[in-house]
Amino acid sequence: MTTMPPDRRAGGRAGGAAARPPRSFDAIYADAVAHKGDGAAVEGRLPKISTPEELAAIPDDRWLAGMTKAIFQAGFSWQVIDRKWPDMEVAFEGFDPARWALMSDQDLDRLLADRRVVRNAAKLRSVGANAVFLRALAVERGTAAAVFADWPGEDFIGLLALLKQRGSRLGGSTAQYFLRQMGRDGFVLSNDVTKALIRDGIVDKAPSSKRDLDAVQAAFNAWHAESGRPLAHISRVLALSVGP
Repeated sequence: MTTMPPDRRAGGRAGGAAARPPRSFDAIYADAVAHKGDGAAVEGRLPKISTPEELAAIPDDRWLAGMTKAIFQAGFSWQVIDRKWPDMEVAFEGFDPARWALMSDQDLDRLLADRRVVRNAAKLRSVGANAVFLRALAVERGTAAAVFADWPGEDFIGLLALLKQRGSRLGGSTAQYFLRQMGRDGFVLSNDVTKALIRDGIVDKAPSSKRDLDAVQAAFNAWHAESGRPLAHISRVLALSVGP
């Protein structure tokens, strides 16, 4: 089981200062501006980030809905999922974790026959497994939302590890996009962000090992300390810096 972090607000700093990356954030931002034309064009593409207080106020059913949406988007058309989502909300009765933690074989059979949902059995089963996961987090911290709100930003990879190890189908980019869509600060290791990290000497390939993810986290921590910007904005600037 992944160790839970101490209660503290996301984005704080812990331990010693991170090693300075080969390039400054200012230089990366200048590349993004050069590719997009001006600073306003870059700033207009930065994602909205919720405060820890806003995240903590999100009901756990919305976290289950967010997980489920990201899981169904993975490897599938996001536009199709967006179009079907209102019907999926109805089919899943609002995604109450207490209800879906008791997901039965009869529930699965009903959903597999329901044209309102994407009828992928493995992804449908993940709703029940993630409801159990969220209920466990609620027992540990009062609400699952408290875990997502309080997890320190300088250990974002630890939050990703928690989702991968204890959640269902929440590894890799699925967890990253889930958290981004919920407004939680953090990076998304998209193709463009990965290209930028390779260009700047942080990693030499798409990061997947603990060593590479540690290097990515350290670089983001250093860029955050330099710029004062949230991880999500740094991530987006990296993506915008690699080309038009």
